[in-house]
Amino acid sequence: MKRTLYLKFVLAYFIFAFFGFIVVATFTSSMTLEHMKRERADTLYKEALLIADSYAADLYNNEITLESVWRQIDAIGTFVDASIWIVNPSGLVILDSGSQPDIENPTTIPNFSPTITGSSFYTVGNFFGMFDEDMISAFAPITSNYKVKGYVIIHTPMTELEASCNSLLNISSISLVILFLLSLIILLFFTEMVYLPLRKITHATEQYAVGNFRYEFQVDSEDEIGYLAASLAYMASEVAKSEDNQKRLVANISHDFRSPLTSMRGYLEAMLDGTIPAELHEKYIGVVLNETDRLTKLTNSLLTLNNLNTKGMILNRTDFDINQIIKNTAASFEGTCRNKLITIELVLTGDEMPVNADMVKIQQVLYNLVDNAIKFSHKNSSIKIETIERSNKLLISVKDSGIGIPADSIKLIWNRFYKTDLSRGKDKKGTGLGLSITKEIIQSHNENINVISTEGIGTEFIFTLEKAEED
Repeated sequence: MKRTLYLKFVLAYFIFAFFGFIVVATFTSSMTLEHMKRERADTLYKEALLIADSYAADLYNNEITLESVWRQIDAIGTFVDASIWIVNPSGLVILDSGSQPDIENPTTIPNFSPTITGSSFYTVGNFFGMFDEDMISAFAPITSNYKVKGYVIIHTPMTELEASCNSLLNISSISLVILFLLSLIILLFFTEMVYLPLRKITHATEQYAVGNFRYEFQVDSEDEIGYLAASLAYMASEVAKSEDNQKRLVANISHDFRSPLTSMRGYLEAMLDGTIPAELHEKYIGVVLNETDRLTKLTNSLLTLNNLNTKGMILNRTDFDINQIIKNTAASFEGTCRNKLITIELVLTGDEMPVNADMVKIQQVLYNLVDNAIKFSHKNSSIKIETIERSNKLLISVKDSGIGIPADSIKLIWNRFYKTDLSRGKDKKGTGLGLSITKEIIQSHNENINVISTEGIGTEFIFTLEKAEED
């Protein structure tokens, strides 16, 4: 949105107002006058027809005197506020409602022709020069024995119509002014409810575009604009979190790579310059190899997480016996458990327990949880792996009696590279990525994983799997 948007609306408003007044002053004025002229002419024509069919016809049939007809048309002329003439075909004015009949000095209309009206029944003008102003003149023929004996012509000044038309136009103009004032109120309402919030949103996007994701703004609206503002603010906060996580990720990676590399470089340099004697080389080469294994494990974990983020989790679901996978996983830790005097207790439901999942990834989950439990368990302790049926779900529990997790750290253990202060002394080779990978795998199966832990007592991880359908 450009900053000229509001100016465009204001300009459009004034252009609309200008052309509105032009239309009222020209087209509306012309159409109103034409409409009033037609209505007035129609009224006069009806009166002329009435006179022609009654008084004027009786006059030409010698059934009524000239004086009597004049009195009638004079009264009608006063009533309709018009001048009424009875004219013979040659243009001689026989009667004029505005003056007494004068047989000796009759008025003649020069160049009179009833065809002046054309296809209409009225004409507008000075009527063959008989008036000093424009008049509406309505014609009605007087017939007798199927012959036209004369015409009834009714005249009324155009000035009266124009005055009435101007009065109506004044009312229209006032109404138009009121309409534009109401439109101005709508424009002000638009400014407050739409434009100003959009300005705030625009400014916020400019701030976010330069990397200021901490910029805060508020739009007090519950409509689509308010929803847009809230969505934008939420997006910015998520981007800020992602940026913080990325910085933290880079810092953690740098730290976790720097420490073993520094250690390896130090030992190798010491062996080269003779600081470490030759008889101890084998020992420290073993240390270097351990650090190498740690870096390899960290790299593989990072690659796994990257694949999850970029490609998503691709699952190869099959039906398999989870009991056998648990047994195999436990067997792979026999050597480690023997060194730490730790026993693994298996409490499994049934001889076989088929589930539907990605076998390789679930095996990785079990490996990470058991490996984690062994790392933080005390010597001469026990780790319990248990399965429990719940309807169409299977609950799998991995429980240790180790150091536990502090209450304020339980929600953070799923974060990448996170290690509790208690774990840092025991987990020398840990990457802080195992639980993140575990949660990603379980969630990709649309299942849940939870943790219950008490500091100094132990930790239990519980996750669910979908049981395989029975044949």
